[in-house]
Amino acid sequence: MRRSLYDQDHEDFRKVVRKFLENEIAPRFEAWEAAGIVPKDVYVKAGSLGLAGLSVPEQYGGGGIDDFRFNAVITEETFRARVGLGSLSLHSNIVIPYFLHFADEEQKRRWLPDVAAGRTMCSIAMTEPGTGSDLSGMVSNAVRDGEDWVLNGAKTFITGGINADLVVVACRTSRGEDRRDGLSLLVVEDGMPGFTKGRKLDKLGTRSVDTAELFFDNVRVPAANMLGEEGKAFGYLTFNLVPERLTQSVQSVAAARAAVELAVDYTRERKVFGKPVASFQNTKFLLAECATELEAAQILVDKAVEEFNAGRLTVPEVAKVKLFTSETAGRIVDKCLQLHGGYGYMLEYPIARLYADIRLARIAAGSSEIMKTAIARSLGLGTAR
Repeated sequence: MRRSLYDQDHEDFRKVVRKFLENEIAPRFEAWEAAGIVPKDVYVKAGSLGLAGLSVPEQYGGGGIDDFRFNAVITEETFRARVGLGSLSLHSNIVIPYFLHFADEEQKRRWLPDVAAGRTMCSIAMTEPGTGSDLSGMVSNAVRDGEDWVLNGAKTFITGGINADLVVVACRTSRGEDRRDGLSLLVVEDGMPGFTKGRKLDKLGTRSVDTAELFFDNVRVPAANMLGEEGKAFGYLTFNLVPERLTQSVQSVAAARAAVELAVDYTRERKVFGKPVASFQNTKFLLAECATELEAAQILVDKAVEEFNAGRLTVPEVAKVKLFTSETAGRIVDKCLQLHGGYGYMLEYPIARLYADIRLARIAAGSSEIMKTAIARSLGLGTAR
């Protein structure tokens, strides 16, 4: 069915992104996969095209674009090119909104120009070794000492943690009867004494995205680096779950589309028993199933993008979108790998990387189980956090 999500401005932007990916990313991507990290100069180049700070207001050096469809275009083109942009989507789609919504004017002037230019890369540190998705159970803590907060704790699975210049750290600054109370956001700057980046984690997939362990040992963070109000971070984190989960949903559908295209091309060219694999009924039926599921997922995510742009997309709604798109994409990519036979298991074939990468979609930004919990709660079925 014809997609009506984009207009001509988005398609013109798509051409710019496509050229950037072809010229600057594709020739170097395999080396980044092997190294497990994207060089920081790539983000500066992306920033020069406005890709690092689309939503940052023009007065701070950004694009001033309050339209998530442009972010979706970048994601779609990245998967179309079979490459990756490291932690750029997290920087742009997930972390920057924290600065836009909760930073004061001084903080915006101090950080946003370099953030928009890609000179300063951002990450967010929520997950801890012993808590996983239970944000209210985090134990990293900060104690006020004069004009500073003294931060202690550890975080893990931090996307973009190695390359990050600014890390938005969720930590406990007080305790109340409700475990969700007393959480705050502190912006930790690379180089602050006591802040160390641990090993770059060796992952199954998304290998060019640096993922790190972070440690905070009596890090003195200026009070001027607190984002928003003290003790209000749980609400802030919940607020930003919507763009985070929408980003993951767009990525899931884009990955599924890439997988179907790869499978169609491969089965047309590959011959078995003297016939193209695509000529067998099993192949046709399998790809027909994939195409149908992909269509449904695309319609759902397009509607979600429209609702998000209109300010109407809720946490339970985006949970439904993420659950459906991530689970569907997993099935599609698996079927498409199967159609490649033994070659699909070889890393030289892009379908193998997609297979490893898409597995994260059912975990990142909240697992499928967390999505089901959020959906069930919206139906009045319990109050699990």
